[in-house]
Amino acid sequence: MTEPKSRHLFDLTLRLHPAIDLGITPSGERRVVPISGGQFTGERMRGEVVPNGGADLLLLRPDGALQQDVRLALRTADGAAILMTYRGVRHGPPDVMARMARGEAVAPSEYYFRTAPFFETGSPEYAWLNKIVSVAIGERQPDGVLYRVFEIL
Repeated sequence: MTEPKSRHLFDLTLRLHPAIDLGITPSGERRVVPISGGQFTGERMRGEVVPNGGADLLLLRPDGALQQDVRLALRTADGAAILMTYRGVRHGPPDVMARMARGEAVAPSEYYFRTAPFFETGSPEYAWLNKIVSVAIGERQPDGVLYRVFEIL
């Protein structure tokens, strides 16, 4: 068995609406973060995040980690519609997480932020996305999120 290899799929920038705080639920502290838009750019595909076409059901767990459950719609530059879903986790030292919660810029080397995106489309040109596994490295920014998404080969 060999070590996994990857290739860059695209960079994704998300703009976010203010979070809707649901409070402490049986699962933890839950927030819904609507996605207002964004864009993605890669060698094999590029386009926009459909405005208001998704949200992150963010959960602050009792162990201090943030668990993501995201669904969003992408529209490629040539018109294909793609559903992108992912789960992920973000954690770091309490002071770093508090700085991010206040909207401060924090270097991505100070925290862990990884997701596992999957794709669904009926577009023949992008049908290959339906059959891949990918991973992403995230960076929380004061006004949104930046991801580098990689196809696992």
